[in-house]
Amino acid sequence: MKIYGLVGNSGTGKSYQSLNLCREMGIPCLIDDGLFIGQNRIYAGKSAKRAGTMLGAVKTAIFTEDEHRDEVVKAIRELNPESIMILGTSDRMIYRIADRLDLPEPDQLIHIEDIAQSEDIEEARKQRMEGGKHAIPVATFQLKREFSGYFLRPLKILRRVGHRSTVVAEKSEVRPTFSYLGHYAISERAIYDIIEAIAIKNPIVARVTDSYIDRKDSSMALEVGVILSYGGNVFSAAEEVQKEIKKVVEELTGFNIIRVDLCVKGLE
Repeated sequence: MKIYGLVGNSGTGKSYQSLNLCREMGIPCLIDDGLFIGQNRIYAGKSAKRAGTMLGAVKTAIFTEDEHRDEVVKAIRELNPESIMILGTSDRMIYRIADRLDLPEPDQLIHIEDIAQSEDIEEARKQRMEGGKHAIPVATFQLKREFSGYFLRPLKILRRVGHRSTVVAEKSEVRPTFSYLGHYAISERAIYDIIEAIAIKNPIVARVTDSYIDRKDSSMALEVGVILSYGGNVFSAAEEVQKEIKKVVEELTGFNIIRVDLCVKGLE
């Protein structure tokens, strides 16, 4: 098995550049921030971007926890890829991760400055500092459960072929609980307000009587009580309101909404 390393300071665009680099070099898998990734999916691990502190993120990225390390080692042995790209902020970090995961020493170390334009690196730094955005080289639907409650945005990497553009890879932007912008939290009061605002936009909803949130680490279930107005199809209107609440709450909060129960408590 051949091991390669991509080295660059935090926020210089390693995760983004790794997609192009792995495709060009025919490398099927990579290790990035505690995750073992291949074919646009997560095989094993947990993301350092879920850690509550910067120190916790570093510990996750270098696999200090035995259970985390063992899970990834097992997945690598089962898949047994021909080569792996390890992402890190220094040469030492690359070697440390390889050693921790029982991988051979890297055959080649590539530095971000060797493959990215200076303006691209500067733009990546700007995104990190001003927006607190971190890239993960995996499609967003793969991250939905692990990053429920985080702000996720899907991005597609395009390649121009003649007059057409083809999607060659996907990545996601995530705003972790820690960043240069500090911590954030979404209160239940804000979620209640979103639910009410969405529900009463439908002309058949006279008012929202109450809402209940069952909030877990990886998901959220909602129960919404409403009074409807006479003159419409109750069942179709209720279904429409359910779908819209789920769609908008997921978009605005980042939570994975597994269920929206709409309780019609009366007509007026």
